[in-house]
Amino acid sequence: MLQPGYFWPPHFWIWTAFTHCFLEVHFWEVLIDGCAVLLVGKTLEPLWGVVETIVFFLVVNVGVAMASAFFYYFLYMVTFDTGLLFEVHIHGMAGFLAGVCVAIKQVMPDHIIYRSPVGKFTNRNVPLSAFVLTFVMWSVGLVEGSYCTMFGSGLIISFLYLRFYQTHANGSKGDMADNFGFHTFFPNVMQPPIALICNAVFALLVRLRLCRKPMRKYNVGGPNTGGASPSISISLPGVENHDTERRRQIALKALSERLNRSPGDEAREREDDSPAGAQSWPLLTEESKDTSSDPLESVHVVPTTEPGTSEEKKISSQEGADGSA
Repeated sequence: MLQPGYFWPPHFWIWTAFTHCFLEVHFWEVLIDGCAVLLVGKTLEPLWGVVETIVFFLVVNVGVAMASAFFYYFLYMVTFDTGLLFEVHIHGMAGFLAGVCVAIKQVMPDHIIYRSPVGKFTNRNVPLSAFVLTFVMWSVGLVEGSYCTMFGSGLIISFLYLRFYQTHANGSKGDMADNFGFHTFFPNVMQPPIALICNAVFALLVRLRLCRKPMRKYNVGGPNTGGASPSISISLPGVENHDTERRRQIALKALSERLNRSPGDEAREREDDSPAGAQSWPLLTEESKDTSSDPLESVHVVPTTEPGTSEEKKISSQEGADGSA
């Protein structure tokens, strides 16, 4: 358990930043933490590897502990309330749960969780919705106020790590894809103004040399072996190679799911997605009842030989020869 008053000088209980995540006071929180760990092992660990998954766990939990402790220490400097230093207890895996939500959004952003008459609820909507849910749980007394602080800190820290610092197998760092920007965590109506603010902040950090402007490298041509085929590297803005491979795997998975569906399910899905009064496309397996639309009726057989050709002349001359004989 981490207490902000003991984490900073003069006590320096630094080890609590590594151990606070293993303490929960409610049984249902333990169940949620176990489900999150299983989800990480099934979804993220095959993509990242064991080492990167452990690094992500440590970075998020330690970062959440330090950010939460600094947040309450800052509130103490403003309000001079000592209860913020010694009565606030930071514990549990709320920050890691937020990090899992962000990572799942990065890996499978368009995966549909629930389809309602109002619209589709996908992984893009999970981080912000879960953050709002923590305030609802705090208002009814299910969790402490530090739970909301930890969850919000986990969202920011996990996003910063996955966006700029995570190391991939091809040597690149981060994920600068447009659909993983910070503005994509918000509803579509709020995204344009938030994107302007985020771009301004990022440009300022680049100018201050606190962040580097990302450059993507693409190799044109084959490997330079003996000078026969030179290789040219071009730096262009776009999607990283690992990001393209990840989206290719997602597309293949979606294609296999569509191929495994029955024709009736696809027809019902088209009727649900199509607007009212729109005519759905017919299935390829259905036989057309209108015989006039049969494409074979419009096909005419054209004779390969015309009357009077050399073949007919040869046959007629042979018949004349037989008659004369």
